[in-house]
Amino acid sequence: MEINPFLALVLGIFITAAVLITMYTCNLYYLVFLSGRRKGAPATADLGEPSITVQLPIYNERYVAARLVDAVCAMDYPRDKLRIMVLDDSDDETVELMRETVEKYRRDGFDIEHVRRGTRSGYKAGALKHAMETTRTEFVAIFDADFIPPSWFLRRAIPHFAGRGIGLVQCRWGHVNENYSAITQAQALSLDIHFLIEQKAKSNSHLFMNFNGTAGIWRRECIEDSGGWHTATLVEDLDLSYRAQMRGWKCVFLPDIVVDAELPVQMNAAKRQQFRWAKGSIQCAAKLLGGIAVRRTVAAEAKLQAFIQLTRHSVYPLMLVQFLALPILLASDVNLYVASSLPALTIAAYLAMGPVAFMMIIRRMYASSWKSKVKAVPYLLVYNAGMSVTNTVAVFDALFGKKNEFLRTPKYGIVANSDDWRGKAYNLPFTKTTLLEVFFAIYGVMGVLIAVLGGHPVFAPIIGIQAAGFLLVSYLSLSHSKRNKSGPRPPRTREERVANNWYRLAVGVIVVIIAAGAYLAFTGYADTVYPLDLARGNMSAIVGSSDPDAILLNIAEAQESLPTSGNPVWLFPTADTDFGRMQADLEYMAGYVEQMAAVPRDSSAYNTAMLSVDNQAFELRKNLTDAIPYMYASLTSMMLSVMWIAAIIGVFAVLKRKKDQMAKVDT
Repeated sequence: MEINPFLALVLGIFITAAVLITMYTCNLYYLVFLSGRRKGAPATADLGEPSITVQLPIYNERYVAARLVDAVCAMDYPRDKLRIMVLDDSDDETVELMRETVEKYRRDGFDIEHVRRGTRSGYKAGALKHAMETTRTEFVAIFDADFIPPSWFLRRAIPHFAGRGIGLVQCRWGHVNENYSAITQAQALSLDIHFLIEQKAKSNSHLFMNFNGTAGIWRRECIEDSGGWHTATLVEDLDLSYRAQMRGWKCVFLPDIVVDAELPVQMNAAKRQQFRWAKGSIQCAAKLLGGIAVRRTVAAEAKLQAFIQLTRHSVYPLMLVQFLALPILLASDVNLYVASSLPALTIAAYLAMGPVAFMMIIRRMYASSWKSKVKAVPYLLVYNAGMSVTNTVAVFDALFGKKNEFLRTPKYGIVANSDDWRGKAYNLPFTKTTLLEVFFAIYGVMGVLIAVLGGHPVFAPIIGIQAAGFLLVSYLSLSHSKRNKSGPRPPRTREERVANNWYRLAVGVIVVIIAAGAYLAFTGYADTVYPLDLARGNMSAIVGSSDPDAILLNIAEAQESLPTSGNPVWLFPTADTDFGRMQADLEYMAGYVEQMAAVPRDSSAYNTAMLSVDNQAFELRKNLTDAIPYMYASLTSMMLSVMWIAAIIGVFAVLKRKKDQMAKVDT
């Protein structure tokens, strides 16, 4: 069927996005293959007890900083060979806590230093760069505040610097709170796939692997030879590790050395972490890919894999493009089936590239324990889909060069499932991105309805997973946005109570606006688009029919469904989409069929007349298909959408003003 230029453009964008996403997905399967190649255990050598500095960059980590220092000081390593640097850029109670903790261990004979720069310039990278100015040991280990290194860590990791060319040893992250909630299970599975598939595959080959910012040990010479820590991106770890490998250094991943860490339990914290990783990787792509491409010492496959890794977050904008385009194409009855005779093949292909493939990967990763992990697959699919808005914003933020600000991911010392974080400091409010997530959630619900009511239920699960992701992420972003507390406090003042009431009222108004928008969208579809779908169905029923009575009934139903006048194409309208002309064509067709009823059915004249009716019905169906997309973009719909978005933005503005008032009260 011939489609109009607008639909052709949408279809082209949809197919392009699908092809690119498939290519990135297939690359994951290639890494699965590489990760499974048999290779002996990483080489080790007896290096004795070389000198090592453990650097602990922290910023406002009152709940986990002391735990980290305690774990590092409990390491089984000679004190005369171990230096500990607490790189503290904090500006809250963490400063005094660290001062007391460091002083306690210094009295116990540890070579430990509480480093205060007096500035946050360069953020974490700036702190590490500052620390390197006074670091003279052979090796440098780095741990973020939420990690808990085991006592044997250094003795097991150091021997893996078996050759002079090894500049980095990266260890695997563990998860102390993996089973705390569905989102922590999703994050744990995602990280395990990164480490046990991607990092393992690259460590087993000549491909570039990245430092994960923590739970790793650097050879000091490698850091200095590679140019040291740079502050131009939000992922200084990825930046330095790639520059080191461009200089010829080798990075090694050790899957059997696991360092436990705390996963973000608040949705807004998880989104912040994802945003930083996505934006930083695109920044590194802009910074490093040119140099990698022209460097002759880097193999072609390594160049390709570097491009894929540094640009892989571009999959998220592509996912949103597909998500937006699919309901439009389905509403316009564009054929998207892989094989028209086997529509189930479409969903089978999706499952093979998605959930089924994930289950196969998990079975390979975890061996005998895979059944206990597979339950997290639905969580991961929904979580990743919901994160596509945050990561898309991050990608464009990086592309358009917005000023960097390293926003830390708050941690609360959550270990047991009974631990609570809601009353603690550092809780993050929801951001403007939540508004977009709400929009996409509502759009997704409408997309599912279009798929089901339009006769394409095979696509409903594809849209539904993403819609569920947006619903989950936006809901948790709102419900996790609670007011910060800092331990025991006096009763709330009148100003605080008023501010909190405003907060609750604003959240309630947002919910009402969202519900009203969903209702208007549903009724709008039922009143404007669905009747055209019914009329198009009537035309499809006429094509191929040989019963004049049935044809007349379909014509009458189509006349009742269609508007009597008007043209949905308000910009550059054509006669093909004019409802008045369609009604006239239907009236003419009805009269023609009534005349045809008197002609003998076994005559050539009857067959010729039926063929003419089929052609007329086919043309009318084509005209309706062209008109339907414009019903979504009518002036009324656009005005209502603008009013809906403006209402939510207005509530956000009021909420921000009251939040600022609450901050003043806290101060």
